[in-house]
Amino acid sequence: MEEHYRAIIESIGENPQREGLLRTPLRAAKAMEFLTQGYEQDVDEIVNGAVFESSNDEMVIVRDIELYSLCEHHLLPFIGKAHVAYLPSGKVIGLSKIPRIVDMFARRLQIQENLTQQIGTCIQTVTEAHGVGVVIEAQHLCAMMRGVQKQNSTMVTSVMLGRFREDHRTREEFLSLTRRG
Repeated sequence: MEEHYRAIIESIGENPQREGLLRTPLRAAKAMEFLTQGYEQDVDEIVNGAVFESSNDEMVIVRDIELYSLCEHHLLPFIGKAHVAYLPSGKVIGLSKIPRIVDMFARRLQIQENLTQQIGTCIQTVTEAHGVGVVIEAQHLCAMMRGVQKQNSTMVTSVMLGRFREDHRTREEFLSLTRRG
C-alpha cells in the first residue's frame, strides 16, 4: 500500500522525496489500515459473550456514539453520530459492545444508508430483541470539500426493525429521546 501512496503523490505532481513527504506513504498506509480495520473484525469477537439474561423489557438507548467512516465513492471521510436502541426480549448486551459494533461497520468503505442497516441488523441478531432502531446523523466531506460544496448539510438515515417499525409509539419514543431540545 505504501508504494501505491508514493505513486499517488507522484501522479499529482509532488516529489515524494522532499522532506515533508519522505514518510507520508508509510503514514498514509498505516492510517488507511486503521481506518478500515473493520474488515478484520468479527462480531462474535467484539461481543465476546457479553449478552446477559435480564428481565428488563424497556427500551435501551445508547445515543451520540461518535463515528467516522470512509465514503466508498470518493474515499473521503464522513463523520457523525449514531443513536442505537433496542427492546430486550430476555437479554441485554454489554454497554461497550454497541459502540464497538458501530465502529466495526463504520471502519469499512461505506455509504451511510448501508452502515445504518448493518448496525441495526447486527444488534437485532446478537440480542434477539423485540425491535431495534438506529439513527445516524453525519456530515460527508465528499459533499463539503468537492461536488456541491455544502458546508452545513447533514445526512440523516434510520432503520427501524421489529416493534420500532410496527408500533409508531415505540418509534416516536425512540426518536423523541434522541432529539435535541
